[in-house]
Amino acid sequence: MRPNGTKRLTLRLSDLLRKDLDVVFCGINPALSAARAGHHFSSPNNRFWRVLHQAGFTPHLIRPENDSTILQYGYGLTAAVERPTVRASELTSHEFHEAARELERKLRRYRPRYLAFLGKPAFAAIFRKGSVDWGQQFMRLCGAEVWVLPNPSGLNRAFSLEELVSAYRDLRTASRRTQLESQ
Repeated sequence: MRPNGTKRLTLRLSDLLRKDLDVVFCGINPALSAARAGHHFSSPNNRFWRVLHQAGFTPHLIRPENDSTILQYGYGLTAAVERPTVRASELTSHEFHEAARELERKLRRYRPRYLAFLGKPAFAAIFRKGSVDWGQQFMRLCGAEVWVLPNPSGLNRAFSLEELVSAYRDLRTASRRTQLESQ
């Protein structure tokens, strides 16, 4: 309750998950604008949907308001920390450590083959790593192979669109390879 007696509304962006997905993309946390819109990566400055399409994950560009269609292609979306913020830098290391248990619970329940962290901060905080390389991490979390990909946020201009697509395409290639091997 707020001091004036009214309830405080907590914004939350629902995960897009189901069992046995090929890849679950794990953002750091939802943008405040995405939580308000009710759709993942809804900012026109966010490059996630373009990158996903250009890297070969989807046959067409998904519009943010159709974000749930990602499930039909075998991919899901979650966030390491549920609390929406304007900038991920507003999160505390304590929030990441607390979020690790919930992320593990989701992974045990839904059993994706791959977990792709979008950006280094969540992975580094959850696994208490000082240094993180991009790409495959050569570890598993609840059975899922772990990757760290550059964050597609419009605030992250360290990577061009082409560099993002290349990094995501590496995961797509690896996931296709293991998909073929398991058939």
